[in-house]
Amino acid sequence: MKKNIYLLTMALVAFMLSTSAQSFKVGSNVITAGIGLGSSLAGSGTASPGIAVQYEHGTWDIGGPGTISLGGYIGYKSYKYDYNYGYFGSYYAAKEKWSYVIVGVRSAYHFNGLSNEKFDPYGGLMLSYDIVSYSYSDNYTGSTYYNNSGSYASGVGISLYLGGRYYFSQNFGAMLELGYGVSYITLGAAYSF
Repeated sequence: MKKNIYLLTMALVAFMLSTSAQSFKVGSNVITAGIGLGSSLAGSGTASPGIAVQYEHGTWDIGGPGTISLGGYIGYKSYKYDYNYGYFGSYYAAKEKWSYVIVGVRSAYHFNGLSNEKFDPYGGLMLSYDIVSYSYSDNYTGSTYYNNSGSYASGVGISLYLGGRYYFSQNFGAMLELGYGVSYITLGAAYSF
């Protein structure tokens, strides 16, 4: 059984590597999902990884070696900070949590003048709305505070990004992106259709 799975896996990998991808062009659609490293979002304590999902559609051929895309972005990241200490026979414990949801509209220039059609380099601009929620509770005052209305430092943002995708097959590839979102660096997978 293990031998059959191994042979099937090797055949699938060989098929994926032998299939050529096409450069990003008008009509191309790509969905990517990634995990981020580093962040400019405020918070302290234990951080969740930044998670981002993006969609792009090749919209305009501008003549020359490039295509302009339009698409969307949604990302999530949170921080949780627990602190407790004792003083004069009392015990104090508090919890804070910041949650960030970033929803954006993106446009990018995809340079397709390279001889390697498996590589899709791009750079672009994102207009986003950053939704921040915050909660706090402690056992000293017994207070609990929630600000889930999105008004805790929520607002409109604009950012630049630079990235690239490398396709292992016609539809599947890996991506690396630098810029502002839920993370400074996002690594992930891409699906083109």
